[in-house]
Amino acid sequence: MATTRFDAVIIGSGQAGTPLASALAGAGQKVAIIEQNLLGGSCINYGCSPVKAMLASAERVHQVATAADYGIKASKPTPNLSAIVGRKDAIIQAKRDGIQKNLTQEQDGITLLHGRASFTGPRTLRVALADGGEQLLTAPRIFINTGTRAAVPPIEGLEESGFLTNVEILDLKDLPEHLLILGGGYIGLEFGQMFRRFGSRVTIISTATHLLEHEDDEVCAAMQEQLAADGIEFVLQANVHRVSRNADGDYTLMATTPTGERRLRGSHLLVAVGREPNTDRLGLDAAGIETNDKGYVLVNERLQTNVRGVYALGDVHPGPQFTHISYDDYRIVRDNLLHGKRRTTKSRPVPYVVFTQPQLGRIGLNEKQAQEQKLNYRVATMPVRTIGRAQETGHTAGLMKVLVDGRSYILGAAIFSEQGGEIMSMLQLAMAGGLTCDDLQDMILAHPTWAEALNNLFSKLEKGR
Repeated sequence: MATTRFDAVIIGSGQAGTPLASALAGAGQKVAIIEQNLLGGSCINYGCSPVKAMLASAERVHQVATAADYGIKASKPTPNLSAIVGRKDAIIQAKRDGIQKNLTQEQDGITLLHGRASFTGPRTLRVALADGGEQLLTAPRIFINTGTRAAVPPIEGLEESGFLTNVEILDLKDLPEHLLILGGGYIGLEFGQMFRRFGSRVTIISTATHLLEHEDDEVCAAMQEQLAADGIEFVLQANVHRVSRNADGDYTLMATTPTGERRLRGSHLLVAVGREPNTDRLGLDAAGIETNDKGYVLVNERLQTNVRGVYALGDVHPGPQFTHISYDDYRIVRDNLLHGKRRTTKSRPVPYVVFTQPQLGRIGLNEKQAQEQKLNYRVATMPVRTIGRAQETGHTAGLMKVLVDGRSYILGAAIFSEQGGEIMSMLQLAMAGGLTCDDLQDMILAHPTWAEALNNLFSKLEKGR
């Protein structure tokens, strides 16, 4: 079988792979992009876009359900999960179609192959095509952008019982009576609040002592308080050691907890305990590409693997797993290869948002990290209920917390409030622009906005612990 030569081959059409294909082709290179599953990767198909589309439906349900609090008489909302999923599907299909058009019609120099790629050597690949054929490719540069999948914990009976991941739960047509969620991270919390507002009973089960265990204690407590107010139940510090399912499809989970053995029953089970990389079928050994003990591809600060000409972008390498980080991986590689720059991943900011309501927007250091680094810092915390905009809109849950250094520059922030992600982004811009907390405290911000809270937040600075 003849080997087809390209200037570059990209494995995976996610948030780094697709724009990189366009950039390289736009520079006159002959590019192949290989996709085993759906175009667009995890963000478009079973991550950010579909989840946020369905969260928007859950927010509308909540608005109707709480209309009486605002002096409005409304009937009890009756969510139609099939219609909600249909709306989500239409949004996602439009995004997929856009990527298909961009790669196959609007851009010369790109060959799109549907199939599974595996290395046969340092810069050669075999592609088992979806139509049953096979193709051999070679290129001086190969980019791995295969992402991750849901990690499955080794619990007795789990595989045999079956379960939902973040992929399957997006396509449910009937509302779960009682959704059990393994995992207290942002995936579990977003789905938990969503389905609780749709009308399901929801129980979140976690081995950790707090939700979002990497956040500061008061942020975790505020998140749990809000979700509990929505009616979500929690079983924390729980080690689930056995799962079973009866003839009616109902689950029973056996868990060891600080108060003794617990038997947890539910109609549906979502496993959201983490992610693992899609590298096990890539044939990395044949190319000599190094991974860590969890299978993530090891890269340097320019996203190069140990094999010359081979790069790894997005969630498939160690580090923060966010769409915006994957997209920045693309920009780093693009700028280095095409624009003669020397960009790296070193010291880049890692903002993120948990899209519960209220949102949790995070940037920079939290207080735990500042203490670990033995930094001299000051901290300010303010309850959202004291903000004028919160009182007027009724969105009074949450808190704002910010850290500054000895020179009054912002070290980090946790904004757990309505529009928390947008307020966090304002603080990120201030950090990038070198504004101090004094600048923000004295700035004239329009009244009454959420941003106006920054005038008061920094007045509460105290010496860190």
